[in-house]
Parts: sequence; C-alpha cells; structure tokens
Amino acid sequence: MSGVTGIDEVYAAIEEAARLAGLSCAREKVWPILSAYADGLAEAGVVYSVSSGQDSPAELDYTVTVPPRSGDPYATALAHGFVTATDHPVASLLADLQARCSISEYLIDGGVVGGFNKIYAHFPQDVQGVAELAGLPSMPPALAKNTGLFERHGLGDVAMTGIDYRRRTVNLYFTQLSEESRAPHNILALHRAIGLPEPDEQMLAFARRSFRIYTTLSWDSPRIERICYAPPPARGWDPAALPVRISEQVEQFVRRAPRAYEGEPIVIAAVKWEPQGRYLNLGPYYQLSPLMRKVIGAVHNGKI
Repeated sequence: MSGVTGIDEVYAAIEEAARLAGLSCAREKVWPILSAYADGLAEAGVVYSVSSGQDSPAELDYTVTVPPRSGDPYATALAHGFVTATDHPVASLLADLQARCSISEYLIDGGVVGGFNKIYAHFPQDVQGVAELAGLPSMPPALAKNTGLFERHGLGDVAMTGIDYRRRTVNLYFTQLSEESRAPHNILALHRAIGLPEPDEQMLAFARRSFRIYTTLSWDSPRIERICYAPPPARGWDPAALPVRISEQVEQFVRRAPRAYEGEPIVIAAVKWEPQGRYLNLGPYYQLSPLMRKVIGAVHNGKI
C-alpha cells in the first residue's frame, strides 16, 4: 500500500477504523482538524487507539504528527476554534516549553466523538530533567511537589509532554528508563506512594518492558492522577499475551484497521492506572513518521 498523500486518505482511514471499532465518525469533528494541520500529512505519523474498558469502545482517538515548520500548533487550534482563549496557565505551557527546549515534532490528538483533545511536544533529542521542567512558570505545581518522588523512582528524564486543553491536565513522558526503574519492587513502591492499586504479576511483567512511563498531572490537585506503562510499538501482537482481556471487536479493530504499510500491524499497547483501577489502550499505526521509525529502531537496538 502506498503512503498517505493527503486529507482524503487520512480521513478515510480514520472513518474505517471507527467503523471497525463500532463507532460513527463525525466528519464535522474530524475533517476540520485534519485540514488545519494538513502540512506534512504525506510523511505524518498516524495512530488510532481505543480503550479496553468496554466491549464496545466509546471513543476512537487518533493522533497525527505535525512538523515544527507548520508553526505553533496552539495558535492554529485557537484560530480554528478548537480551543478557547483563556488566562489559565494551560494556555502558556506550550510556549514555555518552546522557549525551554528544541522540539523535534508536535502531535495533535482528537476523537471521532469528542473532537480536539491534546497537543504533544516531542523532544527526544533534547531530553529535559524533571526538576528543570518543574521550574517552568506555567507547569502545574503538582510537578514541583512530586519531583523528588519521581527522581527517587528513576523517573528523571522527560522526552515528551501532552497538554489536554479540555481537561486541563498535562502528561509527562519519562524516557531513558533504567532496569531499576522498571523493577517490580520499584513499581510497587511507586504505586504505594501515589496511592494507586498495586499491579499483579502479569501487570508487573508488562510494565517491566516499558520504554516510556508517563504520568498525568493537573493544576487542581497536588496528586499524581494517573500513571501509564508503555512497551515499545511492535509489529505483530498476541492478544493472549496482554495483561487485560480485550473483546473480539477490539481485537478485530486492531487486526483490520487500515495501514499504509505492508505486513502485520505495528501496535502500541499501554496500561493506565487510576485510583478507580486500570485499563488498556491499544493503538495500531496507520503510518509511522520518520522520527518515530528512528525511535522504534533505537529502542529495539537497545539504544533507548
């Protein structure tokens, strides 16, 4: 199959993926977002994802990479009405990150039901220390409060942030994870410190393979709201090896969702823990960006 050539192809892929997930794709919520960030779609990374929390997913999320040459993605979101102007610190965080580090690519995230969600800043070539990021004026105070906790558990380096403008939360994606940071005793201690349910042995085995661990913080609370463990994306996958049961519909979505490459789907799986419990996100890629191909290659070669 040839690569993505434009909005028509990307929209058709998202529409078909939504159908496979048992959802109706609202064109008026998807097309304007793709159109606003159309520059670079030919080489953009595109991934869809659903949650395993229900037999029939309630949402299909899609994430598309956007090159820095396209300009400030937050300004684009404002201009198109995807976000509303506000004096809340969430509106300034991306600008503070841009001033702090060299961003290799942006990503925008939306849902076929809910519309525009997040903007990610990815800076794997300019990894930032968690203490330095805590000093940004618009960063949630929860990060400064939890910096010591993160560092004690081997979570000191950040390669990406995700800003959710609707929920007013921030994701920090920790990288350069040591064996110790992924060890079962360390993960169990981290969950106890955060106040989250403890993983069982199957979950611990899954978390041990993480190449990124990420957390969710907000401006409204000092606590860590969520933690997620994500092994590297892999070609080919075995549903039986997942730590959470998935429905037949979700399995077929992952296997059959459109992709712009030959062979088995490349899939990223992530387990997310909240005070209420845990759930699994599954994301088959439609297309990999050049940077993500390099990142995946480095992970599998043991360089990350």
